Amino acid sequence: MFTPKPDKAVSFTRLKDALKKAGYALDSAEIIVSGTLQRESNVWIIIADQTEQRFALDGANINKLLAGATADSHVEVTGNWVSAGASATAREVITPREVKKIGIAAKTTSITKTTSATRTSFGELSGMKFVRASFEASDEEVLFDNSEATAIPNPLTMPLAPIRTTTPGLTVYKGGAVTPRLYFIKQHLGDLEVSRQVLDVSVSYTPTQRLQLEAEIPLARTSFDDGITSGSGVGLGNVTLWSKYRFFRTVKTYGDRQAAVRFGLELPTGKKSAPEETKINAPTFVRQQLTPISGGFAPHFDLSFSQAGGRLIFGGNIEGILRSERDGFHTGHEVRINTDLEYVLLPRNYDTPGGELFAILETNFVRRGSGRVGGSVVPESRSTEFYLAPGLQYAAAPQFVIEGSIQLPVARRTGAQVLLTDRNILLGIRYLF
Repeated sequence: MFTPKPDKAVSFTRLKDALKKAGYALDSAEIIVSGTLQRESNVWIIIADQTEQRFALDGANINKLLAGATADSHVEVTGNWVSAGASATAREVITPREVKKIGIAAKTTSITKTTSATRTSFGELSGMKFVRASFEASDEEVLFDNSEATAIPNPLTMPLAPIRTTTPGLTVYKGGAVTPRLYFIKQHLGDLEVSRQVLDVSVSYTPTQRLQLEAEIPLARTSFDDGITSGSGVGLGNVTLWSKYRFFRTVKTYGDRQAAVRFGLELPTGKKSAPEETKINAPTFVRQQLTPISGGFAPHFDLSFSQAGGRLIFGGNIEGILRSERDGFHTGHEVRINTDLEYVLLPRNYDTPGGELFAILETNFVRRGSGRVGGSVVPESRSTEFYLAPGLQYAAAPQFVIEGSIQLPVARRTGAQVLLTDRNILLGIRYLF
């Protein structure tokens, strides 16, 4: 629901353009206008109270709806609203579905008095699944007082919201999200068994329609057992600061396409001390992999793309990481390529937001170069891995999402000093604000 500014004429075309800039595709609008009827040639006109804006009335049943009406009758018209023509011939047209006769219009200049309203139907395309609309436009485009407007998203036009693949979406415009995720990771190397539990908390904020800022903070617990000795440790991982810029977007009724670049700085904040050789009989490079870090300062470069159409959503991203040493250690530089395929399972008929269930299948390809210890290249430290990660995502409420997936290896070609990941279970929630 939108209430027009009391001193401004309205335009369907300008409203549609303003909503598109805010990330919404306007399918249709219904308008309610109170005003005075006039007859010009063979066309009925309603002149809105206060603004005196003129709306042409059209439709096959117009004569039936206006039966008995005369010029200067004061009525309330409800119907479908469009802009017709261009430039000097442009006009606003209403196809009425209901006409009510009302009393003489009160002449007032009170800014709290409203004489018309619109109801719109549109697909939510703001970069995340469930949001309260926050429309922004330039002064000449602000035609409505929309401070109380609320968007009801359509599941068939939902943008990409993958679990392990980077999305080019920007979550909530003039808002953000808190996403805590818990990972249960099982690894091995020969007789060495490793279990990790990682709590990763990310907080994002979207200040503009193109930019998103994010901080990611991991906390890890690692335990190991080689059949002779065992141990465990807890420590903070490297904090990563992210910025994302969405440089491409096309919006349409049943889906959209968008692309973004993301740049991250991984800071050397994590625990760096590894188990001593007296506690586990393993090479230095293997023991260093039992810490919650992969090295020191590291820039991340990421390019992502998504395309939504109907109930099917596809996306992918490619990321490069340049590792640097911390106390002489880092794993190899990385290239990661991920894809995401989603299908909207439920609901089949959509009336209100909430209760959406998404089936997700992601693929993850990771290529790591040789690592270093003490400034020297470590032999047998390269790896090439490919994983499948099926998952589910459920919107328990419009601002609360539950998600989970399990990552399983499909193909691995790794050196003799690289821990092998057997499974990686992810459980998480997303809260939008």
